[in-house]
Amino acid sequence: MSPFRIPSRVLLAALAVAIAGCVTINIYFPAAAAEKAADAIIDEVWQMKPPRPGGPGAPAADPAKEKTP
Repeated sequence: MSPFRIPSRVLLAALAVAIAGCVTINIYFPAAAAEKAADAIIDEVWQMKPPRPGGPGAPAADPAKEKTP
C-alpha cells in the first residue's frame, strides 16, 4: 500500500463538491425596464425630481397615522 493513496470516499466527496461548484444560475432582466429603473434611481439621488409616491425610495406608510372611519 502506497503512503500517498487517497481513500475513495474522500475522492468521491471532492468530485461531488467540484460538480456542485460548476452550477451557474443566470437571471435575465428586461433591458428597457432595468434602464428605466436605473434612470429613476439616479434622478432621485441627484434630486432632479422628487421621488414618486410608491416608487423606489418612497417612505413606507405609517399604519399608526392612518385614519379609521
